[in-house]
Amino acid sequence: MKKDGKNARGQVYQALDELKISYQVHEHEAFFTVAEADEKGYALPGLNLKNLFIKHKKGPERWLVILEDHCRLDFKALGKLTGWGNKAAFAGDEELMRCLGLTPGSVGPFGLLNDREHQVIVVLGKAVCDAEEGTLVNFHPNDNTATLSLTKKDFLKFLRHMGNPVIFEI
Repeated sequence: MKKDGKNARGQVYQALDELKISYQVHEHEAFFTVAEADEKGYALPGLNLKNLFIKHKKGPERWLVILEDHCRLDFKALGKLTGWGNKAAFAGDEELMRCLGLTPGSVGPFGLLNDREHQVIVVLGKAVCDAEEGTLVNFHPNDNTATLSLTKKDFLKFLRHMGNPVIFEI
């Protein structure tokens, strides 16, 4: 079931408002990759992040890896962290929709609102872990035509509320 962007955003805004988390909305054209945003010169103050939805090639495990936008995922390090070795791969569009209720280009931590069984494990990259609590972090609100800015402290509050396992620093 595909969610339209407006409804997807509303779900995120409602959750953040209920948690009394402050955020700023930045409207923009749809960006599907970091490279597209770079081409248009789009960057916000704080940490601009990318979110990768990773799966075990043969098992049910799913991971949401959050990295600084120009950082490459170290699959070897992820393999050690997960115990998978070289069995990690990017999850497909259908899995992304099934697990997080998201479409490609909209991947981010707010998709955890759709993971009612808390099966997706969140992995935070070094840039996020090392950032001060007041540093702004930027994510799509389950729709890639906007970006939300909130503090790292409030982002961690959101993650705690969601209840998904979180691993710090890959």
